[in-house]
Formats: sequence, C-alpha cells, structure tokens
Amino acid sequence: MSTKRMFLKSAAGAVALAPLLVSASASVGGPRAGYFPNAALQTHEGRKVRFYDDVVKGNKLVIFNMMYTACTNICPPDTANLLQVQEMLGERVGRDIFMYSLTLQPELDTPAALQAYASKYGVKPGWTFLTGGRDDMDLIRRKLGFYDRNPQVDADLSRHTGMIRVGNEALDRWCMMPSLLRPRQIVDAIVRL
Repeated sequence: MSTKRMFLKSAAGAVALAPLLVSASASVGGPRAGYFPNAALQTHEGRKVRFYDDVVKGNKLVIFNMMYTACTNICPPDTANLLQVQEMLGERVGRDIFMYSLTLQPELDTPAALQAYASKYGVKPGWTFLTGGRDDMDLIRRKLGFYDRNPQVDADLSRHTGMIRVGNEALDRWCMMPSLLRPRQIVDAIVRL
C-alpha cells in the first residue's frame, strides 16, 4: 500500500475516533458518560435507578433487550431464550454480568406489570426490567440502537427489533446480535466481549 494511502487511511480513522476521544476526556465517568442519558428509571422491583450511573457505567457486562408486557409476537420467545442464557451464565448474572429488559410501553408497563411479567417467566436475580418516562425510554432505545430508520416501522410495536445489545462501558466494547440465536451462541459472544 502506498504511503499516501496509508496516511489517508490512518487520518480517516483518527477523524472517525475524534468525537469518541473528545467526549471521553471531557466527561466524568467512563467513555460513554456523555453519550448515554442518565435518566431516572424504575425497576420491576420498584427501585429508582439512573440509566448511566446505575445501569451502564463501570467495568461489567450489560445485556439489553426491548420488550413490552402485552407483546404476543417476539417478546415471549425472546424472554424464554434469554432465560436460557441467564441459566447458562449462572452465578455471573448479578455479579459481573447484568441483564436488562427495557419496556417499549412505559405508559402501561408499571413496575408491578413488569414484576408480574418477570415472575411469569421465572426470571432470576441479576435480570432487571426497566420503565420510565416515554421520552427517556425512547432516547435510551435509540442510543442503544434499537430503532428502525423508517419512522412508520419504528412506531409499530409489533415490528420492534428482536436484537440484544451487549456492552462493557468501561472498555467501550459493544456488539449486537439477534435475541433468538441459540443460547450457547449468545453466551459465547457475551463472555468473549
């Protein structure tokens, strides 16, 4: 490769990383402190948490999916599949790996409704269901990459994404994968991150 091409390639890479480097150095916390909102949310157990400070921040693995309790399409099989993932991860869930399900219907999915949903599926500690204000939940969903560019598709709950986002904010390592992959494939991807 010519020296000119190598220079242009490295310069383009530096320009692409510049916003990440600037936001990381200008923020308090980890590399995504300025990216993720620190919105006030509630857990399915009724606890108040802050999205960035309490959920994302730190050297831990976090797993996110989107759902809503009245969903009869992709949510039930997603939840059942992720329950197998939780079982395979064992004692690490709640210690250094944390699972979060974020509601797409915060107006209906109160902490009590989310608690009933979690109980129905036998969700164990370390997997938390979150709700909050509509604007906050939409912003978080978008920041995590759970949206469709077509506004009509994005607004249709029955067509919401069947993906999970896995990340370690302290290392700024993130990936996304289908939530209905075989549980072993999901677990392998999580532990390699």
